[in-house]
Amino acid sequence: MTHPAVLVTGGAGFIGSNIVAALARDRSLDVVVCDRLGDSSTGKWRNLAKHPIADLVAPEDLWAWLAAHGGPLEAVIHMGAVSSTIEPDADKVLAANFGLSRDLFRWCADRQRRFIYASSAAVYGDGSLGFDDAEDLEHLAGLRPLNVYGWSKALFDVFVARQAARGRAPPRWAGLKLFNVYGPNEEHKGVMRSVASQIWPGVAAGRGVRLFRSLHPDYPDGGQMRDFVYVRDVAEVVAWLVGEGTVNGIFNLGSGEARTFNDLAEAVFKAAGRALRIEYIDVPEALRDNYQYFTKAPMDRLRQAGWKGAITRLEDGVADYVGNYLSRPDPYR
Repeated sequence: MTHPAVLVTGGAGFIGSNIVAALARDRSLDVVVCDRLGDSSTGKWRNLAKHPIADLVAPEDLWAWLAAHGGPLEAVIHMGAVSSTIEPDADKVLAANFGLSRDLFRWCADRQRRFIYASSAAVYGDGSLGFDDAEDLEHLAGLRPLNVYGWSKALFDVFVARQAARGRAPPRWAGLKLFNVYGPNEEHKGVMRSVASQIWPGVAAGRGVRLFRSLHPDYPDGGQMRDFVYVRDVAEVVAWLVGEGTVNGIFNLGSGEARTFNDLAEAVFKAAGRALRIEYIDVPEALRDNYQYFTKAPMDRLRQAGWKGAITRLEDGVADYVGNYLSRPDPYR
């Protein structure tokens, strides 16, 4: 490769492929994807099919590829992870979410390349400590995630902050604590898809949908609240960070609003032109102890860092997702 290039790990996945789509608009930029496509029947390859990519690298070949072809890379965008919050194999989660992240961070620091990575709102645990994205070590180390996925992301945030404080970080780096992301290219995720995607088949077929009952006295059934952020907004923030030369830090990335699952379901029904029909079911036993009832992303620090883009309202994002993707024969971005 002779043109400027960026590497997107997890680039065939949900968020990663949307980032690839945003970056590929610049035809002068070579976008390289590191990921596995798996069985073609899952459709994961379709997440990339509409966009020019310069290379596709299997994860097991990543270090050899970097040694041979990493010279033109201007940035590594690290979205690859074990993203399941219910994955039982802690060693697997830590190897992917901490070990690989640590090594890529060091590779970028040694070669003075930009590094952008996905953290998660899961680091905030049950939310009782708030959702402040301050990046001082005491604050980061004091967070209490509810599962090994959240802990792996929190552990890496602490590592990054410590390295930065010691002067061992890349010249430009950013971590994004992603809240509840929804949007096109998530079909391969199965049960880990967004609620909007999961309820769509029932809505499209004219059936009702199921949401969880609340076990918390402060929240009615379906009134549990999340910060839902449209994946297009996430991709635009990452594209901005790739081009922005002055921003370092760990930032929340959500919509800045807490909305209920009832709101989300109503938006999907409205976008489909159908009457609202919701049935409430019990939260599965395995999820009850780790269930979040409220998340909301304060977005002040990202705004103060210079991000001036618009954040998509839930109703507008769902309308776009349903109208331009879920309801189409080709639902891929």
